[in-house]
Amino acid sequence: MTLYLASGSPRRAELLQQIAVPFTVLKAPDIDERPLHNEDPQSYVERMAKEKSRVGELRRQSEGLPDGAVLGADTAVVLGKEILGKPRDRDHALQMLRALSGNEHQVISALALTQGQACSLACSITLVRFRELNEHQLARYVATGEGDDKAGGYGIQGLGGALVAQLTGSYSGVVGLPLEQTVALLEQAGLDYWRID
Repeated sequence: MTLYLASGSPRRAELLQQIAVPFTVLKAPDIDERPLHNEDPQSYVERMAKEKSRVGELRRQSEGLPDGAVLGADTAVVLGKEILGKPRDRDHALQMLRALSGNEHQVISALALTQGQACSLACSITLVRFRELNEHQLARYVATGEGDDKAGGYGIQGLGGALVAQLTGSYSGVVGLPLEQTVALLEQAGLDYWRID
């Protein structure tokens, strides 16, 4: 069975490659990613993952691609009850990183695997604590541009790893695709990993 990844994230593709899963990338779904009124962060992330998977399945059908399973994923950085999305600009990134400095936040990653009408869901919640960072350090990191397209304005797998003091949970979940939950969904669907030919 073919696995389709409904995501334009190179980091998610790299994580699937890391565990040797054969997959085909579908064009990233174009959906409204605004939270609903009073929607809690976990419900929001799960809804986004399901929507991306559903839209990916519709795209697979419309393009006449072979049957398979479509994996959608979403990740949010949450400080308190506030979802910190991708920064609007570098000033916004600096503002978010100031708020994260010295504090603990959650990174919630949800996965949805759609096969026809059926959809399986999994979620990972990781606690991340930033070091106490001064204005110069924050400004230097923002100037690298690494966090421009990332939730919370940072990427743990790159230069942003130096911002982190402690992590409890899934490192790969913070990157954007929690491998423990991914493997569980793949196994349920009868999809292979560790395909070393």
